[in-house]
Parts: sequence; C-alpha cells; structure tokens
Amino acid sequence: MGIKGKIEDDHIPVNKYELIVPGLPPLIFTAVSAIEDELDTVEMPDRSPRSGGVTKPVEFTAVQPAHHTIEVLAMEAWFLESETMLPTYRKAASLVMSSGSGNTLKTTSLINIFPSKKALPDLDMGNEGDMAAITWTFKADSALPL
Repeated sequence: MGIKGKIEDDHIPVNKYELIVPGLPPLIFTAVSAIEDELDTVEMPDRSPRSGGVTKPVEFTAVQPAHHTIEVLAMEAWFLESETMLPTYRKAASLVMSSGSGNTLKTTSLINIFPSKKALPDLDMGNEGDMAAITWTFKADSALPL
C-alpha cells in the first residue's frame, strides 16, 4: 500500500527555507544539514536507558556561495566574534521552512547559535567550473519548534 492520499496537500519541500539571523544581512545557504535535537540519556545499572532531562547541544552545517561577498563578510565577522568570544557571538536565529504556497510555515528557533568552524572549498583546476562554496559548522544550545 502506497502513501498516495495519506500525505496532506501543500507539503514543505526541502528546497524552500531561510536561516534568519537578526543583525546579519539575509544569508543564502545552498544546503543545510539535518539539525538533530537529541535527549541526553543515562544508562542505569540494569542497562536500561533513561532520559537525563535535557537535550544535547545541536550542531549542523550550512553551505554558502563563496562569491556572495556581503554575506561572506558578515559570516567572517560573526566567526571572528566567536573566536574572540565577544559578548555578542551567541545569537538567536530562526530556520524557517515554507510550503509550496507559503501558507504553511515550520519554524525552528536556534538558541545561542554561533559558527564554530569554517571550511573553504576543495580546489581543482581540472574541475568544469562548479560553484565554490564555504561550509560553516554551527553550534547552538538547543533547537526549539515555534
């Protein structure tokens, strides 16, 4: 038996999203990895798992076109804030996914998010000219649905 007729209309496609960070210009990320919200657990002496009552910090990556100069400069400045631990380096952000019509939104609030790693692209003169992109790793205290 298939899923036809079981999935509601106006689904949320995986290519319709924004990562909004107040105070930064609109950021275009061509890919965002899965954001896993995981409970911290403990193992009891009888080896049964129990919830620790809190979630683990979240970590994910986002890919940014290297030629988007203003956005790259904003990310570099934020990374420098994180590196020097300025009081403003941990920010609040929202990941907003929208349905095809735009009538359905799924928003996740990322609490105390900051960039923790930057990876420049592999370069290869034999490549046909693929777009160069910077991969940012982000860490946050939690990911809360809104």
